[in-house]
Amino acid sequence: MATATTYGARDHARAQAGSRTEAMPVVPAGAWPTPPCEAGHLVWAETVEGGNYTHKVLARGTELRLTDLRGDACAHLLLYAADRPWERLNVADTVKVQWNAYLGEEQLLLSDQGRVLASLVADTSGRHDALCGTSTLVRNTHRYGDGTPQSDSPAGRELFKLAAAKNGLEARDLPPSLSFFQGVEVRDDGSLDFTGSTGPGGSVTLRAEQDVTVLIANVPHPADPRTEYVSTPLEVLAWRAAPTEPGDPLWEATPEGRRAFLNTAEFLAARGIA
Repeated sequence: MATATTYGARDHARAQAGSRTEAMPVVPAGAWPTPPCEAGHLVWAETVEGGNYTHKVLARGTELRLTDLRGDACAHLLLYAADRPWERLNVADTVKVQWNAYLGEEQLLLSDQGRVLASLVADTSGRHDALCGTSTLVRNTHRYGDGTPQSDSPAGRELFKLAAAKNGLEARDLPPSLSFFQGVEVRDDGSLDFTGSTGPGGSVTLRAEQDVTVLIANVPHPADPRTEYVSTPLEVLAWRAAPTEPGDPLWEATPEGRRAFLNTAEFLAARGIA
């Protein structure tokens, strides 16, 4: 179809309506072909190409499932309280308060206010990282020759800047991130051992315990030793559910976690939310 004229370009663009590619958002989310729940309950359905990013504001109680489709996705994640972006994921407190540097099922993702932004309710991968953060422009330029967002080897922080800007945030609002599906272990001498992925199909499910803004960059882990830029598609699905309540085993799992949930409940109750 000729696109040299405005009419031709318009007709060509309109002809793409309804087309599907491997990596794209599905709108409405309920049109996703294989929903994990009742199709009408899906609120986010997207496949994020390697070297790309996505973002969404999710309501309290929403469950978010990330899946490493081919075994080389790495989902770098940032969370913010949706209407209070100054309250955000604090990786150091997430590790320190829970006495655990290794992310997994029943771990909580904490803000710098001692409150729960999200909880990890399911994990079939076990290869995650709360220590290294994401890649940077300088690192990717040195390693791959380029790290700009438009290049073939975009850095995670550069993609986070784009996602942040679309939510009224700036580069200074980007704290250290978490990484899912590519892990590291700490050796006895304090150095890090890259453990990589468990292979295709690994997934992790998060539950939003407040209204949150989610930023995700799907790029290689900064400790990945491979010289080539390897990043494969990431599936992102979210559906309406319910937040964790008192009496739930997750709420009572540890004294530290219980206090974080109580801090969250007190704050939400004061605002008339819960």
